[in-house]
Amino acid sequence: MHDIRAIRENPAAFDAALARRGKAPVSSQILALDSERRACIQEAEAAQADINSASKQVGAAKAKGDEAEFERLRGLVSEKKAQVANLTEQAKVKDEALTDVLMGIDNLPYDDTPDGADEADNVEIRRWGTPATFEFAPKEHFELPATQDGLDFETAGKISGSRFVILSGAIARMHRALAQFMLDTHVNENGLTETNTPVLVRDEAMRGTGQLPKFAEDSYQTTNGWWLIPTSEVTLTNIVSGLTLDETQLPRRYTAHSLCFRSEAGSAGRDTAGMLRQHQFEKVEMVSVTHPDHSRTELDRMTKCAEGILERL
Repeated sequence: MHDIRAIRENPAAFDAALARRGKAPVSSQILALDSERRACIQEAEAAQADINSASKQVGAAKAKGDEAEFERLRGLVSEKKAQVANLTEQAKVKDEALTDVLMGIDNLPYDDTPDGADEADNVEIRRWGTPATFEFAPKEHFELPATQDGLDFETAGKISGSRFVILSGAIARMHRALAQFMLDTHVNENGLTETNTPVLVRDEAMRGTGQLPKFAEDSYQTTNGWWLIPTSEVTLTNIVSGLTLDETQLPRRYTAHSLCFRSEAGSAGRDTAGMLRQHQFEKVEMVSVTHPDHSRTELDRMTKCAEGILERL
């Protein structure tokens, strides 16, 4: 979630960064909500101060036998308590509205991120090796003769519906071996800590990693409120949620192989053939927790780790 303090300090820069992503300016809406929320809090604090002052005077009026003043002060305390309760509720509503707005805003791009309307405007940073060329039309993975006995979409559909597959034989073995290869490389060569985390998480974990509310439609929720993780990034990141870490403990580098679940609600007709965009899949994830001043260096390191996997494959 975006830091409201940064938006207060430089709303124009915030809107300008969003504009690079093709988004409309929102700082005025955010700051209006923030101002209303803070006004409610300040009024509630002032009313509470009046309660504290009047409460001290109630005893003095009672001791003097001044019943009229005693009743006036009691009425004032009662009135102010109702005012505090009302203002506190208003502040809560404003705070929830502000949180919802902030949670729904995209991340701001790095200054050196190239501008563009869509993926066609992506810039190639570097390339490794020479892309293969063929004198024939390449087959999709599910069309290769060697995969015919190992990819069973029909039986998976009978059991679970579309966008599922049963792997068997050499394909299942290769699937397992790829995950093991990635884990071993990340642990033994890249210095990450292998971690096995739950696949069911609470709302807070999904919100803390930006999955909610934006991707609620693409996620699965159980009837008792848990969410099935769309990536182990959710659990790995939340290992440190609520903690204050000393700089000497950083960076913390995690990797995990996990089941992942996505409804792919918005991907109708988009790259859905074969094993692409499945509702259930497995992934080896990397997460680093580091000092903000070192975040770009750590990101570049993680990119190199991922590139190394692809280069070997």
